[in-house]
Amino acid sequence: MAVNGDKGDYICSVEAAVNEIGGKWKSLVLCSLKDGKLRFGEINNKLPEISQRMLTKTLRELEKDRIINRKVYPEVPPRVEYSLTAKGESVLPILDALCDWGKKYCEYNEN
Repeated sequence: MAVNGDKGDYICSVEAAVNEIGGKWKSLVLCSLKDGKLRFGEINNKLPEISQRMLTKTLRELEKDRIINRKVYPEVPPRVEYSLTAKGESVLPILDALCDWGKKYCEYNEN
């Protein structure tokens, strides 16, 4: 079953989903934003293993794909906040299910 999306044809819809939110950092950034708006430094503090360069790249990709919103306040120094868009909010049930599966996976490995 081929699916046509913004970025071309996909073998199946799972490929389209993984293309949007796949990778190590995108899902973790989205999870960090699920409780509301955060600034760059706050996201970075929640994800201490991510480099600033990788966080910047990830945030830009998520913004380009309209999964997060970037709001710049005209202040000195500039203040920037990131939040989920409606599209980003729609991913949360999937991430919650993945989190539940991850907990069970860790329990299986303990036995």
